[in-house]
Amino acid sequence: MSESEWPQPGRERLIVPAPVGICGTGIANPEEGLLRKLDARHVMMMGDNPALARFPAKPTLLDFFRLRLQRITVKHLLTSASRALDAGQSEKVVLACLLHDISNGALIRSDHGYWGAQLIAPYVDEEIAWAVQYHQALRYFPDESVGYAYPDSYHRFFGADFTPPAYIRRDAEYARTHRWYMTSRLVTLYDIYFFDDSPPPDTERFEDIIGRHFRQPAEGLGMDASPSAHMWRTMIWPNNFL
Repeated sequence: MSESEWPQPGRERLIVPAPVGICGTGIANPEEGLLRKLDARHVMMMGDNPALARFPAKPTLLDFFRLRLQRITVKHLLTSASRALDAGQSEKVVLACLLHDISNGALIRSDHGYWGAQLIAPYVDEEIAWAVQYHQALRYFPDESVGYAYPDSYHRFFGADFTPPAYIRRDAEYARTHRWYMTSRLVTLYDIYFFDDSPPPDTERFEDIIGRHFRQPAEGLGMDASPSAHMWRTMIWPNNFL
């Protein structure tokens, strides 16, 4: 693809990293220096970045799996959903497993269950979005009735003495008494990490389930006027200055 086919042709496009990605890391914010560099040949990046895969005009859910989600997250989501499907779980549970960490993989990690639920809420049944939101809190608390134990991986991630914050404990208690508790609990049951090099399941296995339970907007994700369209656009154009 020639340079003229990308936005802002003929100029060097500068990227200011999002504050949430560098805050607390010790990485210096380059914004002031980049602002001083602006001239006829240097601009702040807006639109498609040639370093990233380009989306089609009307993006679909699976386009985000192919073009933006981190490889480790794609494998995790596809394997979690496959295990739920193989166990005979409902299609709602399978789709919740397929989407539960979508924010982790392409948007923001902190409070990923809450972000992910808002991201998908306009396009799925309310129960699915609810399960995605509350799996984050329920993940910290065992449920012997379904064979769910506190994850060994959390001991490695956070330390053996880690205690979840108050809002996580509060939301887990709330979720335990909710009519959709078991939908979210089943997401935690299949929320297993995979760090080997085996290939992930094929997305084709879930196309029919997505077609039945994910309301794909005709304009494309991010191009519609839903309350979360801006979140999908952020994943399409993560380097936009504004």
